Amino acid sequence: MLITEEIVNFLFGLALFVNALIFIPQAARIMKTKNAEGVSITTFLGFFVIQILTVLHGLTESDYILTAGYMLSMVANGFVITLAFYYRYIRVNNKQFRRACIGK
Repeated sequence: MLITEEIVNFLFGLALFVNALIFIPQAARIMKTKNAEGVSITTFLGFFVIQILTVLHGLTESDYILTAGYMLSMVANGFVITLAFYYRYIRVNNKQFRRACIGK
């Protein structure tokens, strides 16, 4: 393998890792503020669909670096989606339910 190919492969693997890391600040903000206002769940779901298709493509092409990188990205993105859904719908509904039961 040529040295340029090795450099490109290394940078590609690094970029896949960074791709997964870019979801972490959003997850941290949601956890810190306990609020998902301003987070587009639709956008993150769109990313998730693209990630699934990329993983499937990586598997069919036996590109395991691509597959592993996007699986890591799916985990990070899935965490953001879960947090956003929780703080936008579940936690809010639980508070409203408790207020209705307690009468406050």
